[in-house]
Amino acid sequence: QVQLVESGGGLVQPGGSLRLSCVASGNIISIGSMAWYRQGPDKQRELLATIYVNGNTNYADSMKGRLAISRDTAKNTMYLQMTSMTPEDSAVYFCNARVRPSGIAYWGQGTQVTVSS
Repeated sequence: QVQLVESGGGLVQPGGSLRLSCVASGNIISIGSMAWYRQGPDKQRELLATIYVNGNTNYADSMKGRLAISRDTAKNTMYLQMTSMTPEDSAVYFCNARVRPSGIAYWGQGTQVTVSS
């Protein structure tokens, strides 16, 4: 079992930036990858960025240049830095961890991000 807790959401001005955090606990050694997703109103959940146990990263094409995913292994924490935010970025942002070898995915409870003036 892996537990994930997101934080850092809130109200952001258009053009602003935000850093989200996700703290993992439990069977951390089994984690093969972690990712950030988001789900806006009446939208499907979409994958934003992934970071693998070897440190490699992947980003959604639509988000490249505005996102930076990183981690602090000493703190068991993953981060997502977002820049140049627009109201279209308003969504609930979720942390995801996928364990090896089963591939079972765990989710955090989500953190709301609202971009508005």
